[in-house]
Amino acid sequence: MRTDFRATLCVAVLVLGTSACDAFDRLLSVESPSRLSENNFLQPSNAALISASAVADFECALGGYIVAAGLAAGELADGSQTAARWSYDRRDVDANQDLYSSGSCVGIGVYTPLNVARHTNDQAVRLLSEWTDAQVPNRQLMIARNAAMAGYAILLLGESFCECVINVGPALTQAAAFDSAEARFTVALAAAQAANNAALINLAYAGRARARLNGGDGPGAAADAANVPQSFVYNATADANAAVRNNRIFAQNNQGRAVTIAPAYRGLQVQGAPDPRVAVSAGTPTLMPDQVNTFFVQAKYTSLTAPTPIATGIEMALIRAEVAGPGTGVGILNTLRARPGVALPPLDAAEQANYSATLASERSRELFLQGTRWWDMNRLNLAQVPAAGTAYPKGSQYGNQRCWPLPNVERLANPNF
Repeated sequence: MRTDFRATLCVAVLVLGTSACDAFDRLLSVESPSRLSENNFLQPSNAALISASAVADFECALGGYIVAAGLAAGELADGSQTAARWSYDRRDVDANQDLYSSGSCVGIGVYTPLNVARHTNDQAVRLLSEWTDAQVPNRQLMIARNAAMAGYAILLLGESFCECVINVGPALTQAAAFDSAEARFTVALAAAQAANNAALINLAYAGRARARLNGGDGPGAAADAANVPQSFVYNATADANAAVRNNRIFAQNNQGRAVTIAPAYRGLQVQGAPDPRVAVSAGTPTLMPDQVNTFFVQAKYTSLTAPTPIATGIEMALIRAEVAGPGTGVGILNTLRARPGVALPPLDAAEQANYSATLASERSRELFLQGTRWWDMNRLNLAQVPAAGTAYPKGSQYGNQRCWPLPNVERLANPNF
């Protein structure tokens, strides 16, 4: 799938600042033709803008995905009056629906924004690989960053859709999507090492660890995860100047009152103590716009400008704990609980005895509203809340979806189907 690169440039201008605005103005001042040719734009002199705009594509896609997947996974509940959104919440998305298939990242669409981010980041890597260091300063650093963003875009497609497509190709299984993501993270790792950039090295290891875990390679996942320090965080950036750059979770929950925090994530405790990892409070006014749901707000993201984690050392520790099992994993989880700012008691006997359920619970709390729970519900076969068949308060009933279907707009436009 493709995107209008001029719209992408507008996002990049916000990311790069005044100098990029000047460059963008010069690009648009070309007298003829009235629309700037893509071939004229895709030049080494524009490498920084091409790279940054592709990253911005993924950052916006990630925010929309976290909200949509949060609804599907039971982290969030929809409080809007917009019926097109309810199918996320109800777990009955139909392949003909427009919102999830072709909606924008601002409007919590998922399939098109993730595919756009995959395309633009793959394109950036291809171009940067063709150009030289003499033509493009910091070329390896850009390759590393864009390859990682492409990897994460495909990773999220694999985690959320029952099957996906790349470049109008054949349908890919989830396992094939994870393989494709892993290949991009390997490219990112080599480029990050060549650039000697520690943050991008950790990002590449973290992405590959997640892809390997998803693909069933536990030892490989743990080996990659072990390279990432617990303190590591790589964020998607945000600002308040344009909707595509807003923190989508804050915009949809705290500011827009379109979603509320689902009951399962309200008032969470650990052995009687409040859990600071899932800070949730009652909002004002009490009722949501749908006049059905109660308004609760999250405190993880405190403004439209709050960054959103793409990868963290916390997630890597959880991967190591999962692969290691209870023998070593209990100690890893206890270390996470004991860290400053959390300071929770270690696992008690009951938590240790039911280690698999405890690990799933710790993941749901540590990675709250980071876009991981929807896939965890699938791969760990976790109980859906509310259960399938329960009456949905705004009509119909909850379904049993654990992944979204490949949209029919893809099938109808793809000669492979």
